[in-house]
Amino acid sequence: MSHADDIDRLTRDLDWNLLRSFVVMAEARSITDAAQRLRLTQPSVSTALKKLEDRIGKRLIDRAPGRYELTRAGALLYREAVEIHGAVHRLSTLMRDMTDEITGHVRIAVASHVVCPLFDDVLADFHARHPRATLSISVLGSSAALASVTARTASFAICLVHRRDPKIEYMRLYREFFGLFCGPPHPLFGRKGLRQKDLAGHSAVSFETDRLHDALRSVTLLRAESELRERIIGTSSHLEEVRRMVIAGLGIGPLPLHVVARDVADGLLWRLPPYSNPPAIDVHLAWNPKAALNRAESALLAALQRAIGAVPITQRTYGLEGGDDHHDASQTPDDP
Repeated sequence: MSHADDIDRLTRDLDWNLLRSFVVMAEARSITDAAQRLRLTQPSVSTALKKLEDRIGKRLIDRAPGRYELTRAGALLYREAVEIHGAVHRLSTLMRDMTDEITGHVRIAVASHVVCPLFDDVLADFHARHPRATLSISVLGSSAALASVTARTASFAICLVHRRDPKIEYMRLYREFFGLFCGPPHPLFGRKGLRQKDLAGHSAVSFETDRLHDALRSVTLLRAESELRERIIGTSSHLEEVRRMVIAGLGIGPLPLHVVARDVADGLLWRLPPYSNPPAIDVHLAWNPKAALNRAESALLAALQRAIGAVPITQRTYGLEGGDDHHDASQTPDDP
């Protein structure tokens, strides 16, 4: 049988239910765990896995006493099956959306505490134009937000981007600047005339992406230059929780200047040096060009893209007077 015949047979015979079950097996810790999640017996799950492996012609999960992990073929199939699952999940929404008036549901994955007036204005205008469209906004870590776009379970994401996935397209939504802060219990709180060397040796709290090889690399360098303790006392993927730890006095932490301006005015946070040339971080709009979007999703995504194209980056830069676009030249341009 030719290679083309093999592909045609696989396309014709592959059962979606087997793929859906395999996604659960791939995310489980064992066949027993997968059976519990699928509400099936263990022999039924083992049989389903063997049937799928026979149809694929590859071993998908390496199973042995004390060992349960995806093979290379299994990892590849899992990635594709997740995308297929997202596409199937959306079919009913697309079928319901065949009306003259724009309706439908938009699922937005947003990194923690996105503060962007441009985004808010687009949402307000979208609702005024299409009052029957509905929205849900999930707050996720940036990597999880991007994963949901890849899997097509989110219409689009607003988040930090470190490594670009060629399957995803991006536009810079806005730029923000980070500073170092401490809370009322901290010994440096309220002290004026501080210099950067005064931070040396103090404990730090930060984001999970505060690493040299991750999205907050420039923040990591700022923390290193301030000679804070290398060991970070507390981390979170959510800005609100990093803010909570800083205010509670666990350590010095990086926070976006425009987001915490009111906390500084209210006496909950104290800005620490350095005060000039703060690190710039870009927040992106990310979407999957192959996703089959309903009309509401398409309309809101297009509105955001138009707004980004129409408003100069200086007006989408928050945290510095006048908006400075000369920081961190490694950041990406506005266009996808």
